[in-house]
Amino acid sequence: MVLRIDEAGRIAAAHGDKDHPLTRGYACIKGLQAPEAHHGPQRLLRPQKRLEDGRFVEIPLEQALDEIAVRLGAIIERDGPEALATFRGTINVFSAVSSQMLADWLKAFGSTGFYSTMTIDQSAKWVTVERLGYWGGGRQTLDDADVMMLIGCNPLVSVAGAGLASNPTLSIKAAKARGLKLIVIDPRRTETALYADLYLQPRPGEDPTLAAGLLRLILTQGFEDRAFCERYVEGLEDLRRAVEPFTPEYVEARAGVPAADLRAAAEMFAGQPRRGIANAGTGVTMAPRSNLSDHLYDCLNVVCGRFLRPGEIIPNPGAMSPAYPRRAEVYPPQRAWEQGPRSRIGGYGMLFGEKMTGVLADEILTPGPGQVRALFVDGGNPVSAIPDQRKVVRAFRDLELLVAIEPYMTTTARLAHYILPPKLFYEHADLAPPTYETSLFSRPIAAYTPAVIEPPSDAEVIEDWEALWAIASRLGRTITFAGEPLDMTRPPTSDQLHALVLRQARVPFETTREHAGKLLDLPPVVVEPPGPDSVGRFCVAPADVQAELAAVAEEGAAGAARGSYDFRLTSRRLREVSNSMYHDFPAVRRRLTYNAAHMNPQDLAALGLSAGERVFVVSEHGRIPAIVEPEDGLRPGVVSMAHSWGGLPDDPEPYEEVGAFTGLLISTDRDLDPINAMPLQSAIPVRIERAPASAPA
Repeated sequence: MVLRIDEAGRIAAAHGDKDHPLTRGYACIKGLQAPEAHHGPQRLLRPQKRLEDGRFVEIPLEQALDEIAVRLGAIIERDGPEALATFRGTINVFSAVSSQMLADWLKAFGSTGFYSTMTIDQSAKWVTVERLGYWGGGRQTLDDADVMMLIGCNPLVSVAGAGLASNPTLSIKAAKARGLKLIVIDPRRTETALYADLYLQPRPGEDPTLAAGLLRLILTQGFEDRAFCERYVEGLEDLRRAVEPFTPEYVEARAGVPAADLRAAAEMFAGQPRRGIANAGTGVTMAPRSNLSDHLYDCLNVVCGRFLRPGEIIPNPGAMSPAYPRRAEVYPPQRAWEQGPRSRIGGYGMLFGEKMTGVLADEILTPGPGQVRALFVDGGNPVSAIPDQRKVVRAFRDLELLVAIEPYMTTTARLAHYILPPKLFYEHADLAPPTYETSLFSRPIAAYTPAVIEPPSDAEVIEDWEALWAIASRLGRTITFAGEPLDMTRPPTSDQLHALVLRQARVPFETTREHAGKLLDLPPVVVEPPGPDSVGRFCVAPADVQAELAAVAEEGAAGAARGSYDFRLTSRRLREVSNSMYHDFPAVRRRLTYNAAHMNPQDLAALGLSAGERVFVVSEHGRIPAIVEPEDGLRPGVVSMAHSWGGLPDDPEPYEEVGAFTGLLISTDRDLDPINAMPLQSAIPVRIERAPASAPA
């Protein structure tokens, strides 16, 4: 971004940087709201304490930290370390220091209660890695792909994934210009689908059927990479048998995709030696049987051998990651959720150090050893993110200590005992997280930004990590940050912590800081041959995957019973907001103030509804108000609404002002995916009821 700073040291304007080597001037509407984000009236500038009557009062920062430490210390002394939990939000994920600090701070207290948005978003991808395995040399990339299949994702709006994060429109146009064939699979003809060479529009929730049908065609037509499969794949014959029932005709009857289109997709993706990958997004990982679906879609890449081979150059080996050999070998499945601690509720294991957010509310509400009594939320808004909102609100109100590190009065902040407002992006130095650098950036780049402006002179704000350090220091806990114990008598600087994060990086922190925002000229990194003892194989059809596929096939072409709920509600991304963020900004409110229920015009006509009419969207679990809007690109039978809108469940604000939270339609007492307690958040069975003229919005 390029900022214009006025004489008062405030951001006067923000726009994309045309000279940036990756974004090439791209900036989304959210990034353009930097002046409002930093200087708007909705920003909290001093710590807030909630009184017993629900009102908030400002208190000095040191007092807030003292009181929080006393209350937390008493809870841990009485109930033990597992009474403390943390919730990592999306904003925390993308800050290297804050992200590392939150995890290491929790460990300093001896707790395993780490929760995040990941396990209600795309944790199926973690499950897939753990039971399929992964390739040490990395996948093929968009740079030289002949074909790409995008399922349930819309990178032109979400600005994420599939190698399109930096400038999605220019990137996809450039790839198409050099001959890329794009296959898009989505119940909605998305902005990305407009660029598709082949578009498939399945019924929501039928990804297992569709993915199995594609695999069956590839395997029966001999489109698989036989040499790769023979060397690196285990269970291929089991997979053949498991997908046998999913003929093109069966897929057409059940998923609603014409058999000819399914055959065309298999031919385009794998019918001849090609480069490119299949990539599934939240439309898949939030829908029924998300673990099975993601596994099967990733099997498309495996059976077609869509991985970098020995001698190929890795476009971005990572500047912030350690320099380790990238070998052309399979790291076999670990199935980590079967080991280590299990949740009190549901007996779920852990994935990559995280517990399952789908049962967090129950972990708070259920008495007994290990009951969560204190929760620290950093960079997220779980009350408007976790499904089954009434239960979540009841749980958060039951907490003895809820601390939100948050710059705005979100729905979560409104329930917090204390709100600690942090410095915002341009007020402190920051570093992109090494974990995500290869998915965020197509080339090695110095992903460091220095502080540009000072916080407002009357503000009492600190960085997220500073608040956590200060609380641990008060309680006599030593934080081991990125493997190094910190001095708990004197706070470190941000750059000292950045240096610790990158102490084993390919590029030293000093070099990254010196070349901030510039591409790094690194020696080429090539994929090395497999190690001499390499015997790892992808496990494409473990017993649990076979059982899940058999259960799908047993349902028959009609699929699961619909009852009176003859529509399927799917989630959608909006350009103007990021989940629950930016809804209150003036520039956004001029464009939209609620999340409409988009439907195919044929469905509206059949229901006798007109554009702009008020309705109720009703599920087995709940009902929410909505205003219907026609959308030609939606498959009939689909209702498409954005998630994370609305206030608290019993708020008096009208729907037209705040929208409605689709999480009220979802129960976390049922419909949780095995392994990761993933709630059903898309393809939700619903019906549409006309709202009476007198009904409140």
